[in-house]
Amino acid sequence: MSAAMYPLDPAPWVWGFMWFNGLVWPHLAYQWARRARKPYHAEHRNLLIDAFLGGFWIAAMHFNPLPSATTISMMAMHNVAIGGLRFLLAGTAAQVLGLCVGLQIFAPALIPATSPVQLYACLPLLCLYPLSLGWICFRQAHTLGLQKRELLALSRTDSLTGLLNHGAWKDQMEVEFQRCKRQQKGGAIALIDIDHFKAINDTYGHVAGDIVLRQLSKMLKQNLRATDVAGRYGGDEFCVILPDLPLNRAAAVMDALRDRFATLGYEQSPALKVSLSIGMASFNPTHADATFWLNDADQALYEAKTTGRNRVICCGDGKPHHELLDSA
Repeated sequence: MSAAMYPLDPAPWVWGFMWFNGLVWPHLAYQWARRARKPYHAEHRNLLIDAFLGGFWIAAMHFNPLPSATTISMMAMHNVAIGGLRFLLAGTAAQVLGLCVGLQIFAPALIPATSPVQLYACLPLLCLYPLSLGWICFRQAHTLGLQKRELLALSRTDSLTGLLNHGAWKDQMEVEFQRCKRQQKGGAIALIDIDHFKAINDTYGHVAGDIVLRQLSKMLKQNLRATDVAGRYGGDEFCVILPDLPLNRAAAVMDALRDRFATLGYEQSPALKVSLSIGMASFNPTHADATFWLNDADQALYEAKTTGRNRVICCGDGKPHHELLDSA
């Protein structure tokens, strides 16, 4: 801007106002917005003032083409980045207003030629300003992307156990059901219930109950394969997808989990004893959708809970898993 104004020999107050605009105003605007009750709205106001001043200086430079185009493009990029088309139009209106004020102060004139000094003075802005603005936009987009992924993960994760929540696990079950149907492969699902969990909460307190829930989730993470999908179905119920495993092998995995869990000791409550009832079902290609698969496991869990608890029941068998192995 100085290179464009120097040949015009402006009045001292113009030089003073130009230096204020370039060196003092940015810091003043930052502090103004920072201390505002609504910083975002204050920044919009400051950008409109910038646009007004840009129009003012275009008139002051007597419409010198390259400096004027540089000023307009900088303002346009800034306004689009901050508020899209709507704010671009508002910024353009502010520029026109600043231009009209400038025409009232300075004699209307047009300087169609741009000197080499003015050309080289504009080149750094033309190169560096889009680069810096692009970098800022990239950083914002990257940060928003990270936050979006974090929010998605939080929306799919149970906060207490770190496992998938009810909805996310059912989505995975639907995916697995369709995969089994498409590839004609087998798999199994398990529903796990902590026996007499309400009594644990009533007797030892909810803190002890939360410890039991977290301990079970920890065991699921440590003892399942990387391809298995565990989730918290709700309350004291957990759920597991075991892809590509025959039902008897999947039941053996769950029975081993049940044995380990029953032998746990709890330092805060040494008298606390825990056990698991587990219902299992294998993929059935005749089922129309995954809801029937889940219903099979739910029926097996009901049998496990009504026939003595602390056992693994597979859908259709009606016997605890260890009894099935003995009879085999």
